[in-house]
Amino acid sequence: MNDFNLTPEEIKYQQALKRVKRIKGFYSHLMVYIVINAMLIIVNYKNTDVNYNFWRFQTFNTAFFWGIGLLAHGLSVFLPSFMMGKDWEEKKIKELMEKEKQNKWE
Repeated sequence: MNDFNLTPEEIKYQQALKRVKRIKGFYSHLMVYIVINAMLIIVNYKNTDVNYNFWRFQTFNTAFFWGIGLLAHGLSVFLPSFMMGKDWEEKKIKELMEKEKQNKWE
């Protein structure tokens, strides 16, 4: 869809819709993370030998490294609006367009 023919309300709606989809994607990722890692830990626990130390890093390494990825995903979804403010993208776009306009005519 062409953004030039949209009203300001429609533009705001499209931006909100995009944000909701990103948040939904994060929550889906979080749910898959919890379910899969819980299953892996339960299977590891059930298959442990009596002499096996269950509380080793190898038991939880998948959850740990995937957790780093999940944290990065969460930060990419929630942090920009927290750190850069609500209208940061709009201001940055206008700033870049102004620079482009000035460079074009020089």
